[in-house]
Amino acid sequence: MEGKLKGKVAIITGAGQGMGESVAKLFAKEGAKVVVNDINENKAKMVAEEIRSEGEEALAIRADVTNRREVSRLVEKTVEEFGTVHILINNAGILRSSKIEAISEEEWDLVLNINLKGTFLCSKAVLPIMKKNRYGRIVNFSSSAGRSVSTLGGIHYTAAKAGILGLTRQMAKEVAAFNINVNSVCPGLIDTEMVRDNCPPERLRHYEESFPIPRLGRPEEVARLVLFLVSDSSSYITGASLDINGGDLML
Repeated sequence: MEGKLKGKVAIITGAGQGMGESVAKLFAKEGAKVVVNDINENKAKMVAEEIRSEGEEALAIRADVTNRREVSRLVEKTVEEFGTVHILINNAGILRSSKIEAISEEEWDLVLNINLKGTFLCSKAVLPIMKKNRYGRIVNFSSSAGRSVSTLGGIHYTAAKAGILGLTRQMAKEVAAFNINVNSVCPGLIDTEMVRDNCPPERLRHYEESFPIPRLGRPEEVARLVLFLVSDSSSYITGASLDINGGDLML
């Protein structure tokens, strides 16, 4: 039985761990040729090697998504290896919890650049290829923070994730005529390294108990939602933002 992504080429940024890693592994299982991008080259290589050990195709490419030249090389290497790009998952992100008075200009720029500028640069880099193919699927990682306020992050994180939602809608409108769908996902608290690094265990337990579905989300649950958005099943969905938060935020 062929996978849902047979013959597709997908770039997943920030795929060395967490939700990006789960997306990369699921896409590979569904038949995609996967590019595992991360700023941490060792983590990217480990994920790609694990995918290849299962008989699936993967390539690890280190690139800083805030650097236009490195993003261009990421896309060029993908095309050199796999011929084209069908899918882009803008997952790379960073979280900081500082209060507004404690946020330096440098920290503001860091959080906005990785979360928002990186999404812009990667999308811009793949769009000429997708337009030429008259096919593309882009999924941007926002957050419950982008829809409301952040549980763990500061105002820079919330501002970046809200910006991703606006970017998603506008880009979807601009490229829809080329059969390119652009959507975003808005995870709540997911059981990832980034969440556990930024929240003490007792505080996490408090949050879990407060959710209508009283647990943290799992990275593979987010990956399945992303798979839906890049599959043929979602061909008439664009410019949308889909929540996955255990009912923590109901709008």
